[in-house]
Amino acid sequence: MTELNFNLVETVAFATAILWLGMFLRKRIFFLSKYNIPAPVIGGVIFALASWALKDSFSFNFDMVVKDPLMITFFTSIGLAASFKMLKQGGPQVFIFLIVASVLVLLQNVVAVVLSYATGIHPLLGMLAGSITMSGGHGTGAVYANLFEKQYGLAGGMELAMAAATFGLVMGSILGGPVARRLIERNRLSKSHLNPDEMTYETVDETLDPASDGPVSASVLMTTLMQITIAMSVGAFIYEELVKVGIQLPTYLCALFVGIFIRNFSDMSGLYKVHLRLADTIGAVALSLFLALSLMSLKLWQLADLAGPMALILFGETLLMGFYAYFVTFNVMRRDYTAAVISGGHCGFGLGATPNAIANMDAITSNYGPAPRAFFVVSIVGAFFIDIVNAIVIQSFVAFL
Repeated sequence: MTELNFNLVETVAFATAILWLGMFLRKRIFFLSKYNIPAPVIGGVIFALASWALKDSFSFNFDMVVKDPLMITFFTSIGLAASFKMLKQGGPQVFIFLIVASVLVLLQNVVAVVLSYATGIHPLLGMLAGSITMSGGHGTGAVYANLFEKQYGLAGGMELAMAAATFGLVMGSILGGPVARRLIERNRLSKSHLNPDEMTYETVDETLDPASDGPVSASVLMTTLMQITIAMSVGAFIYEELVKVGIQLPTYLCALFVGIFIRNFSDMSGLYKVHLRLADTIGAVALSLFLALSLMSLKLWQLADLAGPMALILFGETLLMGFYAYFVTFNVMRRDYTAAVISGGHCGFGLGATPNAIANMDAITSNYGPAPRAFFVVSIVGAFFIDIVNAIVIQSFVAFL
């Protein structure tokens, strides 16, 4: 067998090549673009299949030293985006929907753990098909697969997480439209059922969006990088101090909460700005590279013994999402037209990602009429706050198991 060794620069270059391949194919294959399959997943799975085919002849060895810092950068960017002013401006429906979505996160892990014990697989592996990938997506799935492999020696976790997250993306897009359509037609709803205040409600106050300050300059970029690295450094210090007193948390969680503090102190004091779109862009780049690096080391041949149990768990999660959106989300969110649209969107990010939720709601409202508050409520909860709740719930389950 021939060993191919890549240093740090070569490894990052290889990861960017995988990203480029994924972006190239997503633009040209309708199925991939329709279901918002992430570019690093496309390129990474292709490389994983190739390495599987060549495993008897070649061994690929990559320098993964930047993988964990990239992961922490991504979660820090989520913290910087979590403005409590935006949450408050959304009104009671944002808080209510956050509670609804949080309960689903809890139930997803209950289903995953129960079915794991029923099928005889390790419950932490089963959780990779729970809220980790269903509400968390590929990024959170890769983070916890990496964590479970390092701390608990669970082989094959990355492969399972990527398969589960991809399944969720597809099913979230397929499920949302039919659920919303059934709710709208059965209850004879239309945009005329909007609450009066919703007819003029369209977007967030632009003063809460730091991106309205103007284009990105070198100083803005440096300020944002400083905020991210400070959050990561302070988070690392807090993590080390917690370890000394016997409290074990994921390394990224402390940086995430420091990022939340930096963002909300900015909102309250006005002493400095957090450029939301730039922080989000940096986080997206870090996540893409982290995913590419993670997928480059996939060993798909390790999936064979776990395929059946994982399929059962994913089927259970799909049923849970459909019933939950239909009977819980719709009823709690006021049983009106907006609630039906939110239910369709909830299927999108409850099984996949926020872009899937937006795509679901776009399709629904193009047929039945606008629902402006639904887009705001789902976007705020799905893009920012559910990741924080998910991290706390996951860590609680891991500590219990």
